[in-house]
Amino acid sequence: MRQGRTPLGGQVAANPHAVTYALIGLNCLAYLGEIASSSFVAHFEQVGLFPGHGLPSIGIATGQYYRLLTAMFLHEPPSSGGLFFLHILFNMWALYVVGPPLEALLGRVRFAAMYLLTGLAGSVFAYLLTAPYIPELGASGAIFGLFGALLLVGRKLRLNIQPIAVIIGLNLVLSFSVSNISWQAHIGGLIAGAGLGAAWAYAPRPNRTVIQVASSVALIAIMVVVVILRTHNLRG
Repeated sequence: MRQGRTPLGGQVAANPHAVTYALIGLNCLAYLGEIASSSFVAHFEQVGLFPGHGLPSIGIATGQYYRLLTAMFLHEPPSSGGLFFLHILFNMWALYVVGPPLEALLGRVRFAAMYLLTGLAGSVFAYLLTAPYIPELGASGAIFGLFGALLLVGRKLRLNIQPIAVIIGLNLVLSFSVSNISWQAHIGGLIAGAGLGAAWAYAPRPNRTVIQVASSVALIAIMVVVVILRTHNLRG
């Protein structure tokens, strides 16, 4: 039997929201790790280069590149005080709202790739532009990536994109007006999501998969170059 395909070429799944719920589960599981251990965040948050003050220095520039990925699944820990829980609560609510419709349009594999690639783009952009000793964490880069992708995919499919455009605008205002928010990660994720969304949605059908893979590889190559140059700058 011929298998059904989503509008962007992915396989139609019996449960089209499985990846969204799995990502929410991973973020919540990481948060439980933060609650269980006060050092959990220090080991996995994003930091460019932080002197050890008698101990070995830590950070991406020292070779801890995994922090670009792991920081995507961390949120403001309980030890920070205040309304710390709002960070993960808002991000998971946003993922719950925007994830299912985009996953249904892309398919599981493409949606998972979109989340990870745009989240990494947010981390890389923050690594490039943020002071190296300032730690960062959160799924916001990936969330903004999904926003950007849904905006371009929706435009191509002639859906009503006004609500997502309003959400992006409001969140950008918050990014630049509220302190302690990494606007760098937000902008990096948004640019990557919009770029991939355009490449994936507007690719001609005969070569759609090839173009989708090529655009993803191109984004990875750009991120690798940026990380190498930033690391050389910090260590040089």
